[in-house]
Amino acid sequence: MKSFSNKKVIPGYRFTCGITFFYLSLILLIPLAAFVLYTAGMGWEKFLAVVLDYRVFHAYYISLLTALAAAVINGVFGLLLAWVLVRYDFFGKRLLDGLIDLPFALPTAVAGIALTTLYAENGWLGQYLYALGIPSAFSPLGITLAMVFVGLPFVARSVQPVLRDLDPQVEEAAALLGAGDWLTFRRVIFPELVSPLLTGFSLSFARGVGEYGSVVFIAGNLPYETEIAPLLIMAKLEQFDYQAAAAIALVLLLLSFAILLVINGYQRYRVQKQGV
Repeated sequence: MKSFSNKKVIPGYRFTCGITFFYLSLILLIPLAAFVLYTAGMGWEKFLAVVLDYRVFHAYYISLLTALAAAVINGVFGLLLAWVLVRYDFFGKRLLDGLIDLPFALPTAVAGIALTTLYAENGWLGQYLYALGIPSAFSPLGITLAMVFVGLPFVARSVQPVLRDLDPQVEEAAALLGAGDWLTFRRVIFPELVSPLLTGFSLSFARGVGEYGSVVFIAGNLPYETEIAPLLIMAKLEQFDYQAAAAIALVLLLLSFAILLVINGYQRYRVQKQGV
C-alpha cells in the first residue's frame, strides 16, 4: 500500500506554504517588526520614562485586571450558555443562539453607548445598582461589564461544538457505573471542555485588553482611576507623540503575549498529558 507524507496531502505544498508565509509576513510579522524598530528608535532612557510613568502603569493595571475579570466571568457563563444551547430544547433557542454573535457584528461605539445608557446612574439597570451603592458606570465594574459583553461569544462558540460532539455513551457508561450527575460532569464531561474553555478564555482576554470603542464611553476615562491603556495610547496619538504611544502599545503587547503564552503552554501540557 502506497504511503503519503503529510506535506503532500495538499497539492502544491511548496506554493501554498510560500503564499501562507508571505501573507502572514505581510499582514502580521512585518508590521510588528516595524512597530518594534520604531519604538527602539526612542532609546532606553526615554522608553523606560514613558512606560514606567505611574499614570501609564495604572492604565496597564486597569486594562489587565478588568480584562482578566471579564474573561473569568465569560468562562463561567459562556460554559453555561453553551450547555443550555446544546443540551436543552426550548422556545426561542435559535434566536438566542443567533444573538450570541451580536457583539461581533455590532459596532463597538454603538455597544459602548448602549451599555453606558443601560448602566448609568439613571439607566434601566444602573439606577438599582447605584441604589445599592454599586457604581456600575464610570468605574472598573463598568469597564468589566463592557469587556464581558464583547468577549462572551468567544467562550460560548469555543465550547459549543466540543460539547455537541461529546459521545453520549460515555455519560451513559458513567451512569451505569453509579456516578451521579455532578460526578459525571466533573470527571467525564468537564475534562473534555478544558481545552476549548482555555481557548475561549484566551480570546476573551485578548479582546478585552485591546478593546477601546465599547469601553471608552462607560469607563469615564479618569486618570489613576478608570483610564485604560488603549485610551492612553489614543491620547498620545492625538498629541502627536507617536513614539510614546508606540512604547505603551509595545508593553501592552508584550504583557498580553506573555499571559497568552502561559495559557497556551498549559493547554499544550494538558493535551500532551492526556495523550500519554
